[in-house]
Amino acid sequence: MKLSVIIPVYNEVGTIAELLNRVLAVPVNKEIVMVDDCSTDGTTEVLQTLKDLPGVRLYQHERNGGKGAALQTALSHVRGDIVIIQDADLEYDPNDYPKLIAPIVRGEAKVVYGVRTLGTQRWYMALGNRFVTLVTNVLYGIRLKDMETCYKTMAREVVEGLRLECRRFDVEAEITAKLARRGHRIVEVPIAYEARHENKKLSPMDGWPTLRALLKYRFGKV
Repeated sequence: MKLSVIIPVYNEVGTIAELLNRVLAVPVNKEIVMVDDCSTDGTTEVLQTLKDLPGVRLYQHERNGGKGAALQTALSHVRGDIVIIQDADLEYDPNDYPKLIAPIVRGEAKVVYGVRTLGTQRWYMALGNRFVTLVTNVLYGIRLKDMETCYKTMAREVVEGLRLECRRFDVEAEITAKLARRGHRIVEVPIAYEARHENKKLSPMDGWPTLRALLKYRFGKV
């Protein structure tokens, strides 16, 4: 099986080269699909030096659209059997890929989430993460430990049916909502996680769009 690693990138000049090296070093059959979401800090120039590495493909947005928009672009170009979302900072460890894809490879699941420990997050961010996960569980009748995790791993046929609409960080809620509404069982496995505090793009205010998305897809069409 082949893994498609999709990486939305926006203003990560200080981390993107190291992150890509870490992803390339993971010993799994993979392709890497990166989307530069109109970076302005030198990230674009760094990506141009990396785009010809084996297994790497780069797509660029002419305007900044947000994480959801970058994911939509990336998903339209995946060729692998399994898809995983990877943030462009260094909070998540690509060495967790093998255990994230293992339940799918064994035929035990089609969706696997990586569960973080949130001890390195600022208290209000950890509280917000736990709250939106609780709301998700109440609304959708599921029992997740970490809805907002970046590491969402899905069989390709699951991804192809999602048809994402959200363009910013609320896409995390949209993905989970649509998976739950369509009856997919989400398996969770523990992962390594080290929160970043500098150049952090997600803020507590992003909780409101997340809650709106959870309500929208609970009671609307998916």
